[in-house]
Amino acid sequence: MSSRDIPYNFTAINEEALEKLKETGHADIIIGIPSYNNAKSIGRVIKAAELGLAKYFPSLKGLIIISEGGNIEETQRAVNALTDKHYFENAFIPRPENETGILVAKYLGPSGKGTAVKAILEAGKFLGFRAGCMLDADLRSISPEWIEMLIAPVALKNFGFVTPYYSRHKYDGTITNMIAYPMTCALYGRRVRQPIGGDFGFSPELAESLLAKDVWESDIARFGIDIWMTTTAICENFRICQSFLGAKLHDDKDPGKDLSPMFRQVVGTIFSLMESYEGKWLQVKGSRPTAIFGFESEAAPKPIEVDPENLINKFKDSLPLCMTVLKEVLSPENLQKVEEIAGMDHALFELPEEIWIKSLFDFAIAYTKSPGGLGPDDVIEALVPLYYAKVASFVRKTINLDSHQAEEIINQQRYIFEKLKPYLAERWGLDHKRGVTG
Repeated sequence: MSSRDIPYNFTAINEEALEKLKETGHADIIIGIPSYNNAKSIGRVIKAAELGLAKYFPSLKGLIIISEGGNIEETQRAVNALTDKHYFENAFIPRPENETGILVAKYLGPSGKGTAVKAILEAGKFLGFRAGCMLDADLRSISPEWIEMLIAPVALKNFGFVTPYYSRHKYDGTITNMIAYPMTCALYGRRVRQPIGGDFGFSPELAESLLAKDVWESDIARFGIDIWMTTTAICENFRICQSFLGAKLHDDKDPGKDLSPMFRQVVGTIFSLMESYEGKWLQVKGSRPTAIFGFESEAAPKPIEVDPENLINKFKDSLPLCMTVLKEVLSPENLQKVEEIAGMDHALFELPEEIWIKSLFDFAIAYTKSPGGLGPDDVIEALVPLYYAKVASFVRKTINLDSHQAEEIINQQRYIFEKLKPYLAERWGLDHKRGVTG
């Protein structure tokens, strides 16, 4: 029995979209594009998807699914503007015998990327797909080759999950570099460089597993979806790999000037998954590499300017406001060190790796154990000043280094995360016992 024969209640796809899926009947490859009012940029992504399917998978039937959370009429107009397929001739790619279908659908459920992804996975399940990928709707650097690199490992080599491997500027993706990447390595033992990358490939088996999870009404349905998918794929033993996609151009932001809800939801998801998969990560020691497919060119990412002085000021200004929470969260030793760092002169300012990592571990424990009756939001909010301090320290340390040299610093930090994991495991066990007996 195939997955499409198993009874399933489609909750994120509306009736109109279901009727269109019935007309389509089947698709070998689905390309999902979660969107929220991205009509101005989505045309480029659709073109790359069409060209990639035609060039690399001409004999397979494909469907592009745009899962829209905003103005569906504007998105549909952007799709309608692509009826003249001159871009095939311009790219020297023959048009396929079977034109790739494009479905624009308004998803149902909580607003957020996770619900958009759920609708795409449900559509794939309905169509009995063989391989799929997701693409961000605002990509400016996408090329047809991305489709090959995200789909081929699934379609040709039976991988369950394909994460992106980008060339990024040393200050792009600080949430990834300082938290998501080293935590994923230390907890689950796999070096996945972009665990919250928005572009990935997936198998029908992984889609089936994800749809069965009871998380779609939570914060994961907003910004936690990418790290959740990566963690689930690792912990449930799907074959995972990485594909080199080159530079990723998107709307970059100075972490000191714009710390969006994404920080709270991504970090909160990382922490909450530790409870779900504690039987897995408590047994893991060290980490191992994850295969990378593709040709790693020397792409030059767009430079990003970060103001470390602003970050230090934000740390010093916001720390006193969080002191009540910090006294509940941090160990006495770590709290003392953080207070000493707050008193440092700007010229000497540094948050040492060990203090940052042990403090982050303290926060992970507090998020799940709720000391002093603290709520999860209180815990994440109190982490923000330390995050500012960590990014400021990283910028100061790498200001004169190129991106390759900065990458070495990031991997040295990853190793220290793994080395200090016994601290996390010991404190996690002690706090758990207190929670059970107290």
